[in-house]
Amino acid sequence: MSHSRERAGRGVIVVFAKAPGAGLVKTRMAPPLTLAQASDLYVNLLDDVLATTAALAAEQGLGAVLAVHPGAAVMDLAARAPVEFRVVAQRGRDLAQRMSWAAAEAMAGGARFVLLRGSDSPTLDGETVAAVVARLEHPHDARDVVVCPDQGGGYSLVGLRRFRPGLFDHPMSTQSVLTDTLARAKALGLTTDVVGASFDIDTAQDLALLGAARAAGAGSHCPRTLAWLDDNLVEDALWPKA
Repeated sequence: MSHSRERAGRGVIVVFAKAPGAGLVKTRMAPPLTLAQASDLYVNLLDDVLATTAALAAEQGLGAVLAVHPGAAVMDLAARAPVEFRVVAQRGRDLAQRMSWAAAEAMAGGARFVLLRGSDSPTLDGETVAAVVARLEHPHDARDVVVCPDQGGGYSLVGLRRFRPGLFDHPMSTQSVLTDTLARAKALGLTTDVVGASFDIDTAQDLALLGAARAAGAGSHCPRTLAWLDDNLVEDALWPKA
């Protein structure tokens, strides 16, 4: 039995990832990046997120799962994921269904809570994850749904102590996805909370957020991403080097 499965009784953290490839990931960054550059950047983001998540899963005593889309890419991404991860195919016709399946699957396996995160929030750190877990496990006022908002009206991490079908039954790629999720949770009788803040790298303009984070000393969780940007982007207006 793997260490990931042994820890699943407390909680599970699931990283959602896509198979990298030019024209398949981070297409909103091209232009100014080329499609090949956008794919290369995503590979580095993913590698950083997997390394960071494996470490924080060990610190928090959590099982780690990498959920891959499309399913045909499971073997390829399993070969690059840290050994802590159990690698599975995402299931469902859209992101809402895939998130629902991942949450239900983890809880059916005995997890007391599940954390869902994307693969493009490079500065999401262990302190934020620990804060979300603390709200889910609070001895007197535990919350059912805890989210860490991002800069675009969504969230980079959602924690679930209780799950109800229909929680994610709304458009997922909008500027109101955070408020929509919280409203759905309330309608389903689930308690909620919002903890911390983070940001995703969705467009070239978001690189300014990452540059500012590094300048503030918050770049330690994404060394591969920062090195790739320093080596491949020379326009100061787009990516100021350290």
